[in-house]
Amino acid sequence: MPQTFSARTLALIGGAAALALLLDQPAQAHGIAHGGIAAGFLHPISGVDHLLLLIAVGAAASCISTQLLLWALAGAVGGGVFGAIGGTLPAHEFLAALAISAVAVLVLSCLRSKQGPQLGACAALVASAVAVHAMLHGLEAPADGSAALWWLGAFAGSVLVSGVSYLVLRRLPLAWTRGVALLLALCGGVAALGPVGLLMR
Repeated sequence: MPQTFSARTLALIGGAAALALLLDQPAQAHGIAHGGIAAGFLHPISGVDHLLLLIAVGAAASCISTQLLLWALAGAVGGGVFGAIGGTLPAHEFLAALAISAVAVLVLSCLRSKQGPQLGACAALVASAVAVHAMLHGLEAPADGSAALWWLGAFAGSVLVSGVSYLVLRRLPLAWTRGVALLLALCGGVAALGPVGLLMR
């Protein structure tokens, strides 16, 4: 008889893989990016923290409202422009990791609540979380003539990951979304607290 895996088992296997990837990353994984549209496309996908946030946004849109995808876009534009002109926030790497957990906890709380979520508060949280990551993209973006193509690629990569996450989770039982959100909350916490642990050694 072929062995089948439950959704919980598959989610735990995926979470273990994500944690392994996260823990393998250096504390400061961001730097100046180079190249055109292909490099821009791969940039949000190859950075584990960016990738996890994009999956979290797709999960939030799948169980709360598709309008969150538009709010994420607004946050991305605002944060990207802020970073591109040199704007930054204190402890931005910590905030970027914490943003993953924040969106994941939002998903979990909305799944638990018997009342409909307050869309305004959800939109503000998602837009803020994406803005922090987009600010990092703005700080990393190339300053030469390839910048426009790089931004186009980064936008396409981000839309692809969030869109696919949204479409897949929308078709699966809510238990999958809950499992993904739990893992994302854990991964965000590990990423946020990992550098703190290194500083305390």
